[in-house]
Amino acid sequence: MNRLHLTGTLGKVPKLETSPSGIEHLQLVLEHRSMQPEAGMSRQSYVRIQVVLSGEGLQHWLEKLTVGCEVLAEGFLHRHEDSNGSPRLVLHAQHLELI
Repeated sequence: MNRLHLTGTLGKVPKLETSPSGIEHLQLVLEHRSMQPEAGMSRQSYVRIQVVLSGEGLQHWLEKLTVGCEVLAEGFLHRHEDSNGSPRLVLHAQHLELI
């Protein structure tokens, strides 16, 4: 199963793009910090991941999402390649909410 629930703060100003096929894509950067148990000890965890929310009517998110606001993103991980061919994991959010 490929499913991820991640909370964090918005690390960059969101960007709304429309694909050539007319689909809206809201691009976000989510930063998460927490302490996680590992091997009987506490470990500091830090994640910075690109999040993409796709669909219709995403314009309203631009007014609500500000750098530093807390959000919950739920969706699946997908591998993307940048223009240099370097791979990265992107969270394709199917649900997004302010917390």
